[in-house]
Amino acid sequence: MDRPAVILENDATVYDFYLQHQQNRQVARLAYATLARRFKPRVSYPEGAREEVRRLVYDDTRLIIAVNHLTETDPYTVAATAWASPLRPVIGRTRVLAKDELFQETKQRKRIDMMGGIPVFRGKNHGMRAVSAAGNRMMDISAERMRRGDDLAVFPEGTCNLEDPTQVQHVGSGIGHIAARVRKLGVEPVLVCIGLSYGPGSAKLKSASVYIDTPITELPAKPIEISRIVAAGMQKALDGAVAAY
Repeated sequence: MDRPAVILENDATVYDFYLQHQQNRQVARLAYATLARRFKPRVSYPEGAREEVRRLVYDDTRLIIAVNHLTETDPYTVAATAWASPLRPVIGRTRVLAKDELFQETKQRKRIDMMGGIPVFRGKNHGMRAVSAAGNRMMDISAERMRRGDDLAVFPEGTCNLEDPTQVQHVGSGIGHIAARVRKLGVEPVLVCIGLSYGPGSAKLKSASVYIDTPITELPAKPIEISRIVAAGMQKALDGAVAAY
């Protein structure tokens, strides 16, 4: 299937494509290894978390990975972290939610597709009413990809934090709805929160402090309650990354 133009008016075709799209896992692994050498994240964990993440990965548990968002290069830092952590085996079978404008330029789209991107049409760009149907389709596709064996990585703040890099911004209900839809498909997802810190007042984007917190294996039932757990978990992970910088 040819890659469709990622535009809101074409959303049904776009999501039909990303329901089936699978990147080349070997190419993805080589790219992530290259990013690890370039960005050199310093990964830390609370006691026992590294072993718990490794166990979940090798038990083939479905993971929802939630990360705070500071810069446009954060996806590359997260990719480098995946290579340098127990998440390495999930490279090539993790979907990453990414804003639709990242799919417009051909070269950049190839990179995003290689990383497992799924487009998100944001209300702030197109209007909430206009993106309602597309948003529901995106959540359905994300849940179905997880049912089929993929994990999901999300920046739940939805935009770069330009205010206070030590405080997580508002987390909407979208990630909670995705988790709830995954459950309806018979899969119990586990939440892994990752904190990113580039240091106080620093423009340096390499050697970030990355903190992978203890996975949260029991999530509440309602989407809004799940989102609250995500927000609290992200803040805890971010506090860990800041402290470890």
